[in-house]
Amino acid sequence: MSLKFVKRNTYPLLATISLTGIVTSSYYYYYTHRDGSMAANKRTFDLPVHMRDNTTGKRFTEMRKMPLMSEQEVERRLAQFASRGGMVTPCGSGGGGGGWTWRWHTAQLASNLPVEDAWGSVVVARDPRTTDADTSPGDLLFFTVLDGHGGPHTSRLLSKTLIPAVGLELSYLMNQPIPRQRHPPEREAPTAPAAGTLAYITSYLPFLPHAHPQARNSTYPDHDPLCVSRAIQAAFAKLDAELVSAPIRLMNKALAAQAQAQAQAQAQAQTLLRADPLARSAVRAALTGSCALLALLDTGARNLYVACTGDSRAVAGYFDGERGAWSVQVLSDDQTGRNESEMRRIQSEHPPEESETVIKRGRILGGLEPSRAFGDARYKWPRELQDRISQMFFSETDALPRPPPANLRTPPYVTAQPVVTYRTEFIPPSASSDTTNPSPNSKSESKTPAANNMRFLILATDGLWDMISSKDACALVAGHLSGMRGTVPKKELTDRLGLSVAAGAEGVEGKDKTKKAEKAGNTAAEVGSWVFNEENLATHLVRNALGGGDEMRLREIMSIPPPLSRSYRDDTTVTVVWWEEGREHEKVEVKAKL
Repeated sequence: MSLKFVKRNTYPLLATISLTGIVTSSYYYYYTHRDGSMAANKRTFDLPVHMRDNTTGKRFTEMRKMPLMSEQEVERRLAQFASRGGMVTPCGSGGGGGGWTWRWHTAQLASNLPVEDAWGSVVVARDPRTTDADTSPGDLLFFTVLDGHGGPHTSRLLSKTLIPAVGLELSYLMNQPIPRQRHPPEREAPTAPAAGTLAYITSYLPFLPHAHPQARNSTYPDHDPLCVSRAIQAAFAKLDAELVSAPIRLMNKALAAQAQAQAQAQAQAQTLLRADPLARSAVRAALTGSCALLALLDTGARNLYVACTGDSRAVAGYFDGERGAWSVQVLSDDQTGRNESEMRRIQSEHPPEESETVIKRGRILGGLEPSRAFGDARYKWPRELQDRISQMFFSETDALPRPPPANLRTPPYVTAQPVVTYRTEFIPPSASSDTTNPSPNSKSESKTPAANNMRFLILATDGLWDMISSKDACALVAGHLSGMRGTVPKKELTDRLGLSVAAGAEGVEGKDKTKKAEKAGNTAAEVGSWVFNEENLATHLVRNALGGGDEMRLREIMSIPPPLSRSYRDDTTVTVVWWEEGREHEKVEVKAKL
């Protein structure tokens, strides 16, 4: 990786990192003294805090009085990072004579300080100049949610580079007019030159060439789900390779620059690396990690793709027009050591004598929960290299990176390669078509029940799924879109909607949620009520995940300050995307004209 790449991609990150110390030192005062927030509110509640005796090492629980957050402050924090967007495809674009209205809402609630989640979204027109119903190739809608761990560095970098990296691979496909039949399932996905990868990602923005609209047809591989799926996988793998190799290249460059004075080469190289904020940022992005969940909605080809690396989750809601009922499909499996498929995969990639140590307590080498992730070089670099990186980049006064895992023998143990799921014709071929007909999905081996049509997509980090099930999340969105307002008993909501989980589409639960759910008071799934009082669908999910109709429980769990809050809830980031037929006269949002 070139130094130019690191500079272009770490300057925005450094601006955030440089503020962390200021934010950390002032946050607790702000948290406890803000008017109407905590200290100004005289109400308190009892919180059990788990402690360890420094002398004996024994654990014990201590009850502490916590100031209760005001209702006004709860509302402010829920809405603080909420956002929304939308667009209307031209009549005929993306499938039909009536056009489609697309909307998306995002919300984020922090538990860590600083927050380790991130997200991104980009809308790209293949050719924004074309509005003709017969030739418009449609748009590409990208959405991603990123769940960082060990720090915010990897997730923040991915929020700026992951969508551009995928865009590069797709731009390569768009210039390859090769018939589908020449690409059997077993063929290798085409790849772009490495130099193109760096040049593209360095540009920091997605670029998709404007093909002539009449040249866009089904013979192009960017309309072939197999080709696109492999392009997405290639983009993830290449970006992670660049991210993890950046510190090594910088270290070698610094050593080579001092090679003339051989006796002092290492000491001088150490001084250069430790003083260079760009180098420090690169090594932090490699050593911390992040899960990544990306959705690509191709409105022209009417294909939907979900790429999952880690334990974030994508869930789709379908509506059966004939029965007036909803159903749920989980489009990704939680990739952790508790996922039997992932456990078998990892065991097969390492010697038999490691079969008992590669996964311990559902975690990779007993430490990392997700089995796929960007960064996390502790699980990818050899032990000797990790020691060398620590020696070159960190001084004795620094907070040293965590040492290599005890059972590290044959790395890498973690991959960023995503599992890609796709659905063809996720919207009908025209707004006036019979939406009660089954959607053909043979290529993706879809488990969609007959007579269903996808209506919305939920992307969320595991902070949401720690608290509520995929079925409940879909019920909350479906109920909101159906016009429900006020409070609804939990045990009644799914019955009112006729909602069920599609057979074979339950997904794989890869986490042990019991302890966190118990602490947060979410053990009785059918007890209590849901509340429908939010305009933002993503905030609606966050609110109900934490408290539902129980306003006091919501206030209590949001009142717990970091780092104590991490035992009760995780950072939570949610994006909800949905689409409606017609309404083409509404205002069209500005799209990226690239």
